[in-house]
Amino acid sequence: MKETRFGRIIFIPGQNNGRYPFCNSLYLEGDRRVVIDPGSDHARLCSLKDDLGVDVVWLSHYHEDHFIFLDLFSDRELWMAAPDAPAMTSMEHILDLYGIYDVDDRKKWASFMTEHFNYSPRNVNRTFIQEETIDLGGVTVMTIPAPGHTAGNTAFYIPDEGVLFIGDYDLLPFGPWYGDRDSDIDLLIASAHMLRDIPARIWVTSHSAGFFTDDPADLWDRFLSVIDRREQDLLDFLSQPRTIQEIIDARIVYKKPKEPKLFYDFGEQAIMTKHLDRLMNRGEVIMEEDRYRLV
Repeated sequence: MKETRFGRIIFIPGQNNGRYPFCNSLYLEGDRRVVIDPGSDHARLCSLKDDLGVDVVWLSHYHEDHFIFLDLFSDRELWMAAPDAPAMTSMEHILDLYGIYDVDDRKKWASFMTEHFNYSPRNVNRTFIQEETIDLGGVTVMTIPAPGHTAGNTAFYIPDEGVLFIGDYDLLPFGPWYGDRDSDIDLLIASAHMLRDIPARIWVTSHSAGFFTDDPADLWDRFLSVIDRREQDLLDFLSQPRTIQEIIDARIVYKKPKEPKLFYDFGEQAIMTKHLDRLMNRGEVIMEEDRYRLV
């Protein structure tokens, strides 16, 4: 991927083609200069700060790959949506929002976040006011609440350029993430349908593909179909009663064991638990003793 300019917007590809643990960033070159999600490229973000200048940082949500280089901007304002803002104020809050409660796991994750993602608590200077239009002077941005991935997940639409930053609604074959404490599968589906209806001309994602200049309609369908596929695979696996550890070991989400095990086991459990809760709410699955089974 190459850095690309759309008028007064610069797309900044992440290291490793924007794959985790990095993400793509946007730079908005208004009279007030903004970096959205500083998880892309350390050297390029440094040069933006030193050459073009950065006045404020916006986060689309609180996930670690989106703030890995936030420490470069410790003296700049930080803006994000209110439901996600507590994550940046303390390690305790972010681990709570991730849904990590075991004491030993919290210690491991705290080290992981500090050592690999430069996490450091800081204040959020301003929160977005639901759907608002922000005039940066030469660039006008609409904030679009898109919950489901996280409760405060936010997309950004720049109508003059037709650019829609859809973030982690990234349209990749892996499908969506909805494993945090306040993630919600049904809200995510609704947000995806809302985003695909916005009359954009350029769709910018946080990972890999980077951006699309042709309507990615079929990719939205593929992206959302992963939810149904995971759920059906889980139902098939529950043809006999299973413990949560057996469900994790089945690798329905990631397909095979991956490293670091701490991270990927958490991901399997987090997403499968969302599906189990959804199926139990529909009366299709119950839990007896320590095993889930079909009704």
